[in-house]
Amino acid sequence: MSTTIARRTPEVAQFLASLQVEKAASSHTIRSYELDLDQFLSWLATGGRVVPVVGGRRSGRTRPHEASGEPKEVPPVSLQTLASVDHLTIRAYLAYLQQQEFSRRSIARKLSCIRSLYKYLCRSGLLEENPILGVRTPKLEKKLPNFMYEEEVAALLQLPDRTTPLGQRDWALLEVLYATGMRVSELVALDVGDIDASEGWVTVFGKGRKERSVPVGTEAIRALGVYLTQGRPQLLAARPLGDEPKPREREPLFLNRWGTRLTDRSVRRIVEKYTEELALQRHQTPHSIRHSFATHLLNGGADLRAVQDLLGHKSLSTTQIYTHVTKERLREGYLQTHPREIRARQDPFYRDKR
Repeated sequence: MSTTIARRTPEVAQFLASLQVEKAASSHTIRSYELDLDQFLSWLATGGRVVPVVGGRRSGRTRPHEASGEPKEVPPVSLQTLASVDHLTIRAYLAYLQQQEFSRRSIARKLSCIRSLYKYLCRSGLLEENPILGVRTPKLEKKLPNFMYEEEVAALLQLPDRTTPLGQRDWALLEVLYATGMRVSELVALDVGDIDASEGWVTVFGKGRKERSVPVGTEAIRALGVYLTQGRPQLLAARPLGDEPKPREREPLFLNRWGTRLTDRSVRRIVEKYTEELALQRHQTPHSIRHSFATHLLNGGADLRAVQDLLGHKSLSTTQIYTHVTKERLREGYLQTHPREIRARQDPFYRDKR
């Protein structure tokens, strides 16, 4: 079985280009849009009769299926075909995705991608009507953030070997992740000049290249000091000859063993390596450290809006997902401090009933 891929029209190509120019979307975001649009256009091109992409829970794949044989290319979907799409067509496509056992969250993401395409086509004057207006986004299942407890994070930060260049890098990397709560994409984009060690601040460029300043704790600054003076120069020495050197301030902060910028995937492998050493029952990722950062701040009494600013969330509702995690901590504090609860614990009858 070979995959069926529809070539992108100039209009779709222009839309993808606009994501980078107008919205400063990252390469990962653009790649995600490309995959989702290729799937939708291929489904349109074959009239929904041919499975262009194998995905969803049934197959365990979310990327184009690497089947035997070369991909079968069909003619591009014309602007007229895109214009002929109505809300019933979109609903049929969503039903197809559901049949392929994609999660609601994946379906909602794919619908958002198609919605953005049609908004662009209408805004550009290429289409008059937007068929997505009559389609609701699937209600998402509530997914609790996966975080680590404070003692687990403390144990994690002790694992890197602080006597080796890579261990010093990993120590600084984990400390910065937990001290700032930044995304892994923001972490790997850091340059040396983005760290102000004397003032304890780091300049972070988030989604859409939006800049924010985040404080960095004492322990993270200490780890960075060791890495910058000992580990990083040794990693930098392994950089291939011929690479054009940049001013130190614009040099990548975190380097791989070959002296070049660390990638998102490498950071994920690093975090997974150390969390596996902890033998935690829950799978942890760099984003788990971000969740832990927010949860621990709120547990400590931090203001929700302050946490929103630190995380770089556009909407407060995105940050509010962490408040439920603190409810049990709130209940514990209530039971320990409310006068009636204190009196109840001192009552012999109450203790017997407990």
